[in-house]
Amino acid sequence: MKVAVVFDTLHPEWEDADYKKEVDAKVEEAEYDVARALMGKEHDVLLVGVAEQLGWMLERLAGFEPKVVFNGCESFRGHARHTGSSPTGLLVARNKSLTKKILAHHDIRVPAFAEFRPGDKPVRPSELRYPLIVKPLLEDASVGISQASVVENDDDLGARVKFIHEKYRQAAIVEELIEGRELYVGLIGNDPVQVLPIVELTFGDADGDHRIATYKAKWDEEYRKRKKIRNTFAKGLSDEVTAKIADTCSTAFHAMWLQDYGRVDLRLAHDEEVYVLEVNPNPFIARENEMADAAEKAGMSYPDFIERIVDEALARDPA
Repeated sequence: MKVAVVFDTLHPEWEDADYKKEVDAKVEEAEYDVARALMGKEHDVLLVGVAEQLGWMLERLAGFEPKVVFNGCESFRGHARHTGSSPTGLLVARNKSLTKKILAHHDIRVPAFAEFRPGDKPVRPSELRYPLIVKPLLEDASVGISQASVVENDDDLGARVKFIHEKYRQAAIVEELIEGRELYVGLIGNDPVQVLPIVELTFGDADGDHRIATYKAKWDEEYRKRKKIRNTFAKGLSDEVTAKIADTCSTAFHAMWLQDYGRVDLRLAHDEEVYVLEVNPNPFIARENEMADAAEKAGMSYPDFIERIVDEALARDPA
């Protein structure tokens, strides 16, 4: 089957053969992992990089006539909000405020929150109680989140909101900080959706820091090693809590119009209440990362996991 893998690139002038050299050289990028997996399944794969213009991509796709386009784009023209699993799911899930409103409508617990747009004076609603965490409204992958994101008073709240407005040029969302276990739940499929084994982000050496998923806690390997931060499979969850998490994540997946695959980020509080922090329509699916590891624990090799996503897309639109 013909499958085009589309992704953002720093080399828009490259042809498919140039990217294939990177694949053969075992360069570690998510799009190359996906391509290797699909080629290993004997699919005819075309690699198409996207940068500032779409014309080149459209020409390549028209000439190749793929059965499926595997969207691996993480940004377009510097904006992560323009890519994802589907137009509707992407539009909704990228907006943290809109996400929480929809989830709450479906009786899913979310942290209390407020949104402050550029130019707004950040006056804290009385129902929001400190500590609070301040995030960019439209970013993902913990972009814009650091230890300084947690604020304890109105002065620090105003300063951090101003920082988000000026650095990221977008609204800030302010949420109550839910203390508890940080859990990530991958899902694959459509109807029904399969819930993958639960992954936990553990903080071995907090050393006075807040136990939150900052950008460094997720992506800085030296920092993670120093702080003993690890992604492990969650242990000690009762059958009742596991079932509650699965039901919450499946409901969130469908409520947010996700399709084929996605990830739900949770906090499990001390009283075993489940709070949804974010719903990710375009999670990181590189080999040896948390969602691929969860799929493997569920019995899928990495090539099987990637092909499963392709099969789910085909099942939705077999034409």
